[in-house]
Amino acid sequence: MSKRKNTFTRFIEDIVDDTKDFVDDILDRAKDLETDAKDAIKDVVDDDESDSGGASSLSSLESALAELTAKVNQLAELQLASAAPAARRSSSASAAA
Repeated sequence: MSKRKNTFTRFIEDIVDDTKDFVDDILDRAKDLETDAKDAIKDVVDDDESDSGGASSLSSLESALAELTAKVNQLAELQLASAAPAARRSSSASAAA
C-alpha cells in the first residue's frame, strides 16, 4: 500500500475540492427548495381558483348541516321515546315491590 504524499499544493487542492462539493450540495438543496416552493404556491393558487364557486359550496354545506341536524333530532326523539316506557316499567316494578 503506497502512502500518499501530503504536499502543500495537495492540501490546497483538497480544500478547494471539498469546498466545491459543499457549494454544489448547497446549490442542489436550494434548487430543490425553490422547486418545492414553486409547486406549493402553484397548488395553493390552483386551489383558490377552483374554489370560485364558494357561495354554492357554502349553501350546499348549510343544507347538508340542516339535514344532519334534523336526523340527529329525530334520533334523539326516538331514543327518548324508547327510554320513557322502560323508565315507566322500572318505576312501576319498584313500586310493586
